[in-house]
Amino acid sequence: MTPKTMTATAGPKIKTALPGPNAKRVLEGDEKYISPSYTRSYPMVAKSGRGIVVTDVDGNEFYDFSAGIAVTSTGHCHPDVVAAIQKQAAELIHMSGTDFYYESMVQLAGRLSKIAPMPGPHRIYYGNSGAEAVECALKLARYHTKRQNVIAFFGAFHGRTMGALSLTASKPQQKRRFAPLVPGVTHIRYPDVYRSGSSQSPDDFALSCARFIEDKLFKTILAPEEVAAIFVEPVQGEGGYVVAPTIFMQELRRICDRHGIMLVVDEVQSGIGRTGKWFAVEHTGVQPDMVCMAKGIASGMPLGITMTRAEIMDWIPGSHASTFGGNPVCIAAALATLDVIEKEHLLANSAEVGNHMLKRMADWP
Repeated sequence: MTPKTMTATAGPKIKTALPGPNAKRVLEGDEKYISPSYTRSYPMVAKSGRGIVVTDVDGNEFYDFSAGIAVTSTGHCHPDVVAAIQKQAAELIHMSGTDFYYESMVQLAGRLSKIAPMPGPHRIYYGNSGAEAVECALKLARYHTKRQNVIAFFGAFHGRTMGALSLTASKPQQKRRFAPLVPGVTHIRYPDVYRSGSSQSPDDFALSCARFIEDKLFKTILAPEEVAAIFVEPVQGEGGYVVAPTIFMQELRRICDRHGIMLVVDEVQSGIGRTGKWFAVEHTGVQPDMVCMAKGIASGMPLGITMTRAEIMDWIPGSHASTFGGNPVCIAAALATLDVIEKEHLLANSAEVGNHMLKRMADWP
């Protein structure tokens, strides 16, 4: 069965000079009204999308290899996801989960618990974005452990809200003129084996990056009993799509277990099937304490999720909440997304296509 996400076309169709006249009109308005903080890399003004194809306001068609920045996990406007959104929007658009209940919040939590990369039982917090999922994890780690310090990595991107930004370390412009940020965050080297410049073997280099925590940090500037969490991307996104070696992740787990530290994996970009498994951390066999997810979880609808082992989420009512987090329409999209991924065997497809691409790239000089 050909996945609906892989809508076949003869190829992109360009009808006008780029950008076209309608696109130029929108770009002029954008220049006048929209915040200049966005980083647009190409003047494409989208109007519609289907599968991998996006059509602009002048009728030009493009292949979206960015997947809406790792968001459209089932392709643009998958019919099953669209139908779920339309059905839910006709029944209930909003009923804040901070003050009331609705069934789909529990349904999605149950579905995610079944695919969690760590043993249950689990608890789930709903937000609206990846940054919010990370903010939740940061606050919860401090609350649960009663510790204040956090370790993150150079090259990391965890978001741009103040807490998440404090963990981010990928581009200086993201932090310029926003100081002071949240205190207590220490960044160390991520094991980018390809760019290491080290004479060590890949495994030895990866181990040295993790062991720096105990060998240097804990002997100089951080008391381990005051470290709440280590935040890590199993695959760094903005840092260059760098895959964390298994031995590195295993060593982080050992350090966390030894010192009572929470291991938080940020799967906002790498999760929900993009690596051939539900979560990239599964490739390492390491079981985290918390998982942050967003982007592809709802095929383009705004939803952020923090999932933890149940005993960790021990904060009291009022400690943390979001008016729109877990919106019924977004949850409907997420449930439909999980259905599509399972029904169309997209985990297997991701693994197959990924392996093919790796083999082809290995053939390049």
